[in-house]
Amino acid sequence: MRMLRPWISNLLIACSLLGCNPTEKKEVAGQDYDLENPDKFNMPESLFEISGITLLDGKSDTIYAVQDEEGKVFRLAWDIGKQVHTKFSKKGDYEDLAILNSEVFVLKSNGVLFSYPLSESAFEEAENVTELKHVLPKGEYEGMYADPASGDLYVICKNCPAGDPKASVTGYIFNPKKDSLEAPRTFNVQVDEIKAITGKVSRGFRPSGLAKNPVTGEWYIISSVNKLLVVTDANWKVKKAFPLNGNLFIQPEGIAFDKSGSLYISNEGDDLFSGNILKFKRLKR
Repeated sequence: MRMLRPWISNLLIACSLLGCNPTEKKEVAGQDYDLENPDKFNMPESLFEISGITLLDGKSDTIYAVQDEEGKVFRLAWDIGKQVHTKFSKKGDYEDLAILNSEVFVLKSNGVLFSYPLSESAFEEAENVTELKHVLPKGEYEGMYADPASGDLYVICKNCPAGDPKASVTGYIFNPKKDSLEAPRTFNVQVDEIKAITGKVSRGFRPSGLAKNPVTGEWYIISSVNKLLVVTDANWKVKKAFPLNGNLFIQPEGIAFDKSGSLYISNEGDDLFSGNILKFKRLKR
């Protein structure tokens, strides 16, 4: 112990001169979440390819999830592997889900939407399923969000023929109760604004999920292809962009918030890891 004391003393002196603190956690300026230190919930085998998640009214007791091959919506409690599901359609490429006005909406990658009453989540198979075609232009879609305040659904394009992912990303807004489903409103995220913060979008930005932070009102857009989390203001102007650690975010495709502001990001599994959901508590300021 005596032999170590001079070395420890010198280290502390050096730290004092340099202004370092060995116990201090490094944070990125403007970051509301420590994206390197989540609580992790490994998925059961049935959700190895989890592709979208949502919460009902921001309640964290039940997570609703969809995986991208089976036409089923799964329900889980945090950190409990047992799950139940409701079948709503045949096998397909399903990317995200949302709950709005007591209705479950599921997004297929080609832009087709399925909906059924939330009350039918108590059964293994939903009976009153509606299929909404031709609501969205042709393209590839992976992210959807339901805004309970406005009653609107937001869907963001991953790869649409009408757009250029190197210039901007287009999203669509419609209200299933009020709007003509043939003419959704649009919003755009400018890629140059992301590029000004990070260079990880030289080949374009391809979102895989979006959600609104209930505490700040900001939009959080995740991209599995770019391994990037982009934050915009309420008008879609980019404010922040955070590269994601590929060892932690294997294939991030789903994103949601609970009402306290905790952030949830789901990852599909790969040859080495199971699918999972990562939970990040909001940092105290």
